[in-house]
Amino acid sequence: MKFSFAVFLIITVAVALTAIFWFRSSSFYNFPQTYAAIEKSEEATPHAGATHIKTPEPVKAIYMTSFVAGNKELRSALVKLIEDTELNSVVIDIKDYSGTISFKVSSPTLVQIGASSNRISDIGDFIESLHKKDIYVIGRISIFQDSKLVAARPDWAVVRASDWNVWRDRKGIAWIDAAARESWEYFLALAKESYVLGFDEINFDYIRFPSDGDMNDIAYPWSGTRVKTEVLDEFFRYLSDNLRPLGIPISADFFGMTTTNRDDLNIGQVLEVGLAHFDFVSPMVYPSHYPNNFLGIQNPATEPYRVIRYSLDKALARASTTPKKIRPWLQDFDLGADYTSEMVRAQIQAVYDSGFTGWMLWSPSNRYTQDALLHE
Repeated sequence: MKFSFAVFLIITVAVALTAIFWFRSSSFYNFPQTYAAIEKSEEATPHAGATHIKTPEPVKAIYMTSFVAGNKELRSALVKLIEDTELNSVVIDIKDYSGTISFKVSSPTLVQIGASSNRISDIGDFIESLHKKDIYVIGRISIFQDSKLVAARPDWAVVRASDWNVWRDRKGIAWIDAAARESWEYFLALAKESYVLGFDEINFDYIRFPSDGDMNDIAYPWSGTRVKTEVLDEFFRYLSDNLRPLGIPISADFFGMTTTNRDDLNIGQVLEVGLAHFDFVSPMVYPSHYPNNFLGIQNPATEPYRVIRYSLDKALARASTTPKKIRPWLQDFDLGADYTSEMVRAQIQAVYDSGFTGWMLWSPSNRYTQDALLHE
């Protein structure tokens, strides 16, 4: 009798543990939920008292790397810049080009990859402090450019056509094949956990196919010969269907020339496709990134107003029913020319003259031209 009871007990415990394992391993993030449901889930532990603020109209933002965000002295200078000027928002890296997540995560979907760091050890408290200053916080996630995710799941990677080994771009960075649908769950889990942590908006960057490196020796195991735009359209729809019903604002970074080109630039990005699925689309209209003789200008970086005004005029014509969705990235770094306060301000004026109101300044060094900004 004692033996039978022991066997019964062992079987009962085994069944219970199996059920728990199955539940925790299931694709939790595939199901639409309310924000409250996300907050209570085991896969997304919120910062105590995490809040959100409404998207400003218009957004005027600067970019902050995870390294700067994790350094109280460096980040305080940028926060003061926001407080002292017309700026009202900040974009902070959640996951950068290397695939490193900037803070500790709790979702098993994320933990198993092992890509999180502790660069911003007080991320929840930092976001809360920004909210108290009425600063809107946008979290940037670099998507398909991700060496850490490829290291953990090489079966999702873009490969070399010659030997089927992992392909890398000219910087030595590996890429996820955009059609590897299982990887989408990872990106979605990160977006949801970040929102619960307090980020007000999730910004998706590198949502495209590779553009540089040995493009003659590249293959896509998951995409195959499918039209790249169609692959990205499915991914964009997946993000929209799973995030926007939860009230999570989402935005996407596009190549600047998507405003002027009707093709997909061989990376899969077409402006209208992005506008259909995101709350905001941010073309990176950095004048230094346009080819020589664009608009007949030998060095486009030297004439930022003309380049951006032309590009955004084209964007307005193509987004006439959703003009508030266009929120460009502007150049505040020296490339092609030494950018003065007048040149930075000229870009902002070009945004307004084209009929748009929001903009974001990009500086990889996080040094910004304060004299280009209006002071409160």
